[in-house]
Amino acid sequence: MDDLLPKILVTEEAETGEEGQPQGFPEHETLEIPDELPILPLRGVVVYPHTATPLTIGQPRSIRLVDDVVSSHRLIGLVASRRPELDLPGPEDLYEFGTVAAIQRLFRAPDGTIRLIARGLARFRLGEFTALEPYLVARIELRPETVEEGVEIEAQVRAAKDLFQQIAELAPSLPREIVGGILLLDDPLHVAYTIANYQRMDLDQGQRILEVDSAIEKLRILNGLLSREVEVLSLGQQIQQEARTEIEKVQREYFLREQLKAIQRELGEGDEQTVEIEEFRKRIEAANMPEEAEKQARRELDRLAKLPTAAAEYGVIRTYLDWLVSLPWSKVTEDNLDLEHAHAVLDEDHYGLEDVKERILEYLAVRKLRLERGAGAETEVVDAIRREREGVILCFVGPPGVGKTSLGRSIARAMGREFIRISLGGVHDEAEIRGHRRTYIGAMPGRILQALRRIESRNPVFMLDEVDKMGRDFRGDPASALLEVLDPEQNREFRDHYLEVAFDLSQVMFITTANWLETIPAPLLDRMEVIRLAGYTESEKVAIAQGYLIPRQIRENGLRPSEIRFTEA
Repeated sequence: MDDLLPKILVTEEAETGEEGQPQGFPEHETLEIPDELPILPLRGVVVYPHTATPLTIGQPRSIRLVDDVVSSHRLIGLVASRRPELDLPGPEDLYEFGTVAAIQRLFRAPDGTIRLIARGLARFRLGEFTALEPYLVARIELRPETVEEGVEIEAQVRAAKDLFQQIAELAPSLPREIVGGILLLDDPLHVAYTIANYQRMDLDQGQRILEVDSAIEKLRILNGLLSREVEVLSLGQQIQQEARTEIEKVQREYFLREQLKAIQRELGEGDEQTVEIEEFRKRIEAANMPEEAEKQARRELDRLAKLPTAAAEYGVIRTYLDWLVSLPWSKVTEDNLDLEHAHAVLDEDHYGLEDVKERILEYLAVRKLRLERGAGAETEVVDAIRREREGVILCFVGPPGVGKTSLGRSIARAMGREFIRISLGGVHDEAEIRGHRRTYIGAMPGRILQALRRIESRNPVFMLDEVDKMGRDFRGDPASALLEVLDPEQNREFRDHYLEVAFDLSQVMFITTANWLETIPAPLLDRMEVIRLAGYTESEKVAIAQGYLIPRQIRENGLRPSEIRFTEA
């Protein structure tokens, strides 16, 4: 057995023993590996034969082990711990295979730790532990590796060298001298252990390379790990290159924009952002906003001018300003107060419904009288609390099919106003009426202001259809939000959550429709003038068919009145 023990030559510097100075050992000393060695557990690292590994020793037990070894044969058994989190691992916590190592260089740091360089000599298998205190001591069995010969192992060695060279090119932190030294190695074991010593891998994977007996099997495992590392590094480099390209693109665009601004200044032209700011400024002046809205618009415009166009808030403020200047703050349609014309239009579109027609004519007559007498009045009576009401809020109640919705369109045509209709059936979110806060992504004003912007008039006939079919849930009660819209004392200063400034709805003629009054909340019902539309009698249905339905069907079917005749039953 003694004949099988390897003879090791250790070459080091002259020995010194002072603290803070490196301690070397005599040159060209032959060391024999004994059958029993002190065992130093390693945390998270595997030491291989034919490699030199730096180690830091901090545990008192390990420091004493090193001191005893240095004063004798300087050989030590290095075994990785299965549980790196343990400070004092026991025999059951260690892997079965380890490496005999010689301490080549030792340095005692001022903080009490020892830093040393251990050169791996041979692989061994742990036997019986002969001592646990003051440190671990165990019998060892040397397990020489099997080195095959042939084309396959030569191919595996070349593949390992090529892959490691690729990793070195992808990872600049790896010194070129190490790669050059590995490329000069011929022994398969030296190649496998040296690359494994420098290659990053999991503890279990590194221990597996140590434990496998066959050199070709070690190289197979190592090449698999190296191939995966090449893929990971290549992908990482690709990601970095894409990120670098994107950054360069942004920088190039910024540089070109600055150049464009400089050229435009030389030509006396404004850049795109300046042109947009000036356009908003002109639109604000032309919108004829109230003082509060104009002040808010100019404040937001000043913020917009200070932001770069690439900023996320730039688009938010721009959209907000676009809504502000697009609303019909001062756009109105002139009312047609000709009572005879209004009566003729209402009769042309609808048969009967005398109560409704009379109420509309009353509204037009009162409005005409107020305009005529207001123009000749010498003094104006000012009442800060009881303001003069201009709009009207009607509620048409009746069964389906009696003409509630079409009657609203006829009223708008009779008055010469724009007509807009929104359906409230199934609406259960307060934001549908009041809008969303600007802090939300994709926020917009409520449907009231959206409709006014679309119709471009602040005094349309506004029909709120199916007001009795609104719902409510955790997102709010839209019926409660309508209280401000339909209250003549409040809708002069309606505040949408998105705009956050007052908008005057007092000149809007609101008309709501419903099939039943029972489902409408009482506070909302009190704000509306209810007009009931009952079902038609038999004679009224015949008159509607003769005067309205039959002529429309004749036109829709491309017939002439002389080509068809209806007789009474």
